[in-house]
Amino acid sequence: MDRDNGPRVPEQRVPRQAQVPGGQAPEDGLAPRGRRMAAGGVPDGRADLRFGVLGPVRAWRDGEPLPSGSPQQRALLAALLLREGRTATAAELIDAIWGEEPPSQALAALRTYASRLRKVLPPDVLVSESGGYAIRGAPDALDLNVAQELAAEAEKARVAGDRAQAVTLINKALGLWDGEPLASVPGPYAETQRARLEEWRLQLIEGRLDLDLECGHHAEAVSELTALTAAHPLRERLRELLMLALYRSGRQAEALAVYADTRRLLADELGVDPRPELSRLQQRILRADSELAQPVERPAPGKAPVARPAQLPATVPDFTGRASFVRELGDLLVTAEGSVMAVSALAGIGGVGKTTLAVHVAHQARPHFPDGQLYVDLMGAGSRAVEPETVLGSFLRALGTPDAQIPETLDERAALYRSTLAGRRVLVLLDNARDAAQVRPLLPGTEGCAALVTSRIRMLDLAGAHLVDLDVMSPDEALQLFTRIVGAERVQAEREAALDVVAACGFLPLAIRIAASRLAARRTWTVSVLAAKLADERRRLDELQAGDLAVKATFELGYGQLEPAQARAFRLLGLADGPDISLAAAAAVLDLPPQETEDLLENLVDTSLVESAAPGRYRFHDLVRLYARACAERDEQPPAEREAAMSRLLDFYLATAAHVYAIERPGDRLVDHLEPTTYGGLAFTDRHAAQDWLYREANCVLACVRQATTGDAPGSRLRRAVDLLWAAKDLTESGANSRQYESAALAVCEAAHAAGDARTEGRARTTLGNVHLVAGRYDEADREARNARDLAVAAGDPAPVYWADNDRGIIAAMRGRHAEAETHLTRAAENSRADGNEPSVASALCNLSRLHLLTGRTSSAIELAQQGIEIYDRLGLTLRLANGRYALGIALNEAERHPEALEEFAEALRVFAKNRQRLWEGATHFRIAEAQLKSHRPTRAAQHAEQALALGCIGGDQMRGNVLVLLGKALRILGQTDRARACLREALSLYEHLGVPDAADVRAMLATSAAA
Repeated sequence: MDRDNGPRVPEQRVPRQAQVPGGQAPEDGLAPRGRRMAAGGVPDGRADLRFGVLGPVRAWRDGEPLPSGSPQQRALLAALLLREGRTATAAELIDAIWGEEPPSQALAALRTYASRLRKVLPPDVLVSESGGYAIRGAPDALDLNVAQELAAEAEKARVAGDRAQAVTLINKALGLWDGEPLASVPGPYAETQRARLEEWRLQLIEGRLDLDLECGHHAEAVSELTALTAAHPLRERLRELLMLALYRSGRQAEALAVYADTRRLLADELGVDPRPELSRLQQRILRADSELAQPVERPAPGKAPVARPAQLPATVPDFTGRASFVRELGDLLVTAEGSVMAVSALAGIGGVGKTTLAVHVAHQARPHFPDGQLYVDLMGAGSRAVEPETVLGSFLRALGTPDAQIPETLDERAALYRSTLAGRRVLVLLDNARDAAQVRPLLPGTEGCAALVTSRIRMLDLAGAHLVDLDVMSPDEALQLFTRIVGAERVQAEREAALDVVAACGFLPLAIRIAASRLAARRTWTVSVLAAKLADERRRLDELQAGDLAVKATFELGYGQLEPAQARAFRLLGLADGPDISLAAAAAVLDLPPQETEDLLENLVDTSLVESAAPGRYRFHDLVRLYARACAERDEQPPAEREAAMSRLLDFYLATAAHVYAIERPGDRLVDHLEPTTYGGLAFTDRHAAQDWLYREANCVLACVRQATTGDAPGSRLRRAVDLLWAAKDLTESGANSRQYESAALAVCEAAHAAGDARTEGRARTTLGNVHLVAGRYDEADREARNARDLAVAAGDPAPVYWADNDRGIIAAMRGRHAEAETHLTRAAENSRADGNEPSVASALCNLSRLHLLTGRTSSAIELAQQGIEIYDRLGLTLRLANGRYALGIALNEAERHPEALEEFAEALRVFAKNRQRLWEGATHFRIAEAQLKSHRPTRAAQHAEQALALGCIGGDQMRGNVLVLLGKALRILGQTDRARACLREALSLYEHLGVPDAADVRAMLATSAAA
């Protein structure tokens, strides 16, 4: 037996169904309520009798607690329950209750306890036989048996490769514990069983944490492991898991520090070295072992993993030719089953059939990739290529990663993506890539996986890729494809005309396919009619045989067959940027009812000019979008209709975002300061539905903002664009779309400055200042807020004035300029009140509360926060009320009223989490950690600090440094001095880079630590 692992709970008979004591069925429905069969198969009155030993020894009947008597009587009940219906002799029971020194009347006392239990329990439950006693009842009446059943089912799920289900079942088993097992039960038997059950609980926790790491949840596991290692410092398996979790979270120095702390502790306490597994892990971390960064996949033979994405688009039934390419690529993909990761990159002009070939080959290779196939259109041919981090987010979700566990940065997402794919055989099809830089983060990187890439350019700089240059079809292949679509009978009758058609299409597969589809749909046409149309240069265009413009000629043919309403829809919808467009937004562009819009869009889908991305969502292929825009410039009459369509789309997004803002923030006057719209948006009655819309449409909304800054868009669109950013400000505070939001804000700011529009520039700089503030870039935020205020004053625009004052007050307080901060915040409150914007008044009051704390005015700080909360509460501002509680919690914590502070933080945390405000959620964990540390609970403090690091915080790198300092203090109290120093060193590095004065304090702490 090694030092970590005590005796395991022995195998016990586990019933098919189980039920939680107290009459409540477990969440998975293992045990429906009903009458049970007693021993011998006779129904009795014990159907709702339940017992608990994973906490105080208790019994319930029909959900009502039964009196369990004195400690010795509970000891008797526990001894009988843990024998699972087997008879215990009187001597065994006396020994269990009293040990080696029983009282002189032990037997009589035992009989008395048994008699009392009989009176409490239903008849025939406690039976006497063979000079002893036994409890007769359904095995699943005992919470321990239910826990064992759940643990057994979890093991089956783990072996089957269903790790998520295994984690769920283990958590249910652990949820049955209610404090210390056999709590307050005396006797040596109870003491032994208590130790056994506690050991089993720890083994379950270790098993679940092991599964968490296999699932890639290393950042989240650090918090719990930090607390567990503090509670069980000599348990080396927990230390091993903590080292692994830290290393996979990019915290190598801390991982090595955990080993150093462990080695010192074991030497001091036990006089031994760490076990070999721990030492080997340390060496692998020192070597930066690449395999260590990837979870170990352990699927059972023949069993499928939990998430098996099957995202490949449908292959065309009439795929033609390309036989040599199909063999070449297929053979290469098969090699991925061995020891390499295969990458093939197909290059060629638009319309040459890269995607069709890649999809066809991918479908043929599917049996070699049983763990799934991923697909994405990277939109590399257009001006708005999809960012790799966006793709990684979609891929991680498809692979079963919850949204809350998807990190924000590209590097973190790429690392988690590779870890998730480790040990799996997954095919990734990256379609329409811009360049190698866009592709590299999306490659699996492990053997057994493969990637197919299509692009217009040859990716010579994609290391290790097998490059394939795809040219146009041969005349024979082109004619064969044309014949398959049109029909052999029509083509054979006019073979020469058919050859003229495919030649006019430049032998481009996409052009041939669209032309043939149009002919197939027009039974009255002959092949010669089609050939004549293509022969007409006005229809075919001189550029037909020159590069990408060959596709344009084919699109022209398809476009020419559209009805006028369909053609208008095609032209106008192609004007909008963004990855796709919703039905409601499309209706706004076309100024038509949704039903009529849907009919037009579905007709366009049928003609292959538009794709249906999902129910109610549509998208253009990038080349088709460019062609649609060319058609709009050429055909849309009057030309002003193009601008009107984009104006309606902007109106739709602005009006809808304003409704979202209003339902989220009742009483906030921002919506009264927005530009008026002539086209309405969606209205919501449910706050969560409104929030869902904002996050679902985030990419389209921000694309619309950026589009309003380009070309010759009129000033009115620019003013509405900045207001759309205002109304969608939750996108930056949540951390979900921070980078895209900042890019859009910067574009609006530059465009407004170039246009000399002081009002719009002031609002844009207010928005940009808030972005910098959230990210912790205080100097940039202060500069933008100062400029925004000056511009807003000059333009007579009141809202940016007090918002800029509020932001500048926060920044001045953070920088220690307290008098300046008080001036800004007092002015913000006064001007907000003058504008009738009560939520902004409350915000300024809560920020003044923080300032009063910094200047030693604790009582007034509490009063100010309470005033802010009263305003938020009166207006029904749920999310902003959480900000108020956050501020009050900080003030109460400073006043040494820690329990009250923790109550405020807990409520704020609940609201932030429910409203997807991840950065505020992380900041609240940090404040809870502060309160726990001041309450002399360093383990809990470390646990919450770890959660703050995993989530990220409002305030960027400076706040991260603050969290690391607090974590270092907590770890030092827990005796984990090496890891504490690692945290402090990382914090010092951040502080020095930012030029934060707190760096001096951290240096002093490190110096003190080194001296000790």
